[in-house]
Amino acid sequence: MASAYNSEQLTQFLDHIGVPTAFRHASPSLQFLTVLHVHTISTLPYENLSLHYNPSHEINLEPQHLFEKIITNKRGRGGFCMEVAILYNHMLRALGFDAYTAGVRTRPRIQGVPQGDFPGWGHIVNIVTFADGSKYHSDVAFGGDGATKPMPLVEGLVHENLGTQQIRLARDWLPSQALRVESSKLWIYQYRNSEVQDWNSFYAFAEVEFLQPDWGVVNHWMTTHPDSNQVKNLLVVKFLRRPKVSSEPDDQEIYGKQMLVNGTVKENLGGRTHTLKTCTTEENRIDVLGKVFDITLTDEEKLGIQGSPLQLQSGKVCNGSCDNCTKKAADGRKESIQW
Repeated sequence: MASAYNSEQLTQFLDHIGVPTAFRHASPSLQFLTVLHVHTISTLPYENLSLHYNPSHEINLEPQHLFEKIITNKRGRGGFCMEVAILYNHMLRALGFDAYTAGVRTRPRIQGVPQGDFPGWGHIVNIVTFADGSKYHSDVAFGGDGATKPMPLVEGLVHENLGTQQIRLARDWLPSQALRVESSKLWIYQYRNSEVQDWNSFYAFAEVEFLQPDWGVVNHWMTTHPDSNQVKNLLVVKFLRRPKVSSEPDDQEIYGKQMLVNGTVKENLGGRTHTLKTCTTEENRIDVLGKVFDITLTDEEKLGIQGSPLQLQSGKVCNGSCDNCTKKAADGRKESIQW
């Protein structure tokens, strides 16, 4: 399928994410894909603000709407996984890459660690195939534990991620799968935060293309179901980029990330995650969105959160007794935020 974006929109995108001039007319290559990946995750934040700071509380995945919201409006916006990944996919196609999107099953975090079986579709990755037949996974919208560079679809190959974190792709069946033949195995994204720790499986995907209508179904559940992490939490994650010490002047690398989880601002510069600030009012949080993440909301968007369980009340912080927190406690488990 052809890209939804024309050459002018492609140029605007490359300008917006700061792709070096040397790559503006480059042919599809792993080096170019890596540049696009690094610049995308450090420019377009992973954020679900359109679900919370929005009178309609709906997320529109139509490609032209995504372009206007993320690129044209120039208000520092990104989007949650499907928003950024669909925009990115159409840009890859416009650049001549052989790319498609695939559905992902992501394990929920419990006490901060992915655990349990793999639920239904809840995430999206891009799969890119090069002329030599090699295939790469490029996930630009997973948030804090996402890959900072494209990963080849090669079983067991270990990659250095942010700080001491390592990542790899395993190849296996899911615990609940009944059909256990070689062709039914899935790619499983795994991580460990140091070499002495065990590998943990985070999400799984197959090399099966998802079409735009498929994402409409996933989007509906993710943005409306009360059990959805996106409904229960307000999230922003933005990676930090700097010049890489190398012989190539245009080389850039990811060296950290900044996060907003409901009202808490966090930062990780390659080691431990530190809390920078706790927002106590809506005014605090909107100020943080601007000063830390360079995100500007319209007056209408600011009013969109009124009446939401995630709204920060003026001059007070939730002490765990609000209706939303009480419901979470009644579930009998403590789920940490997935970002």
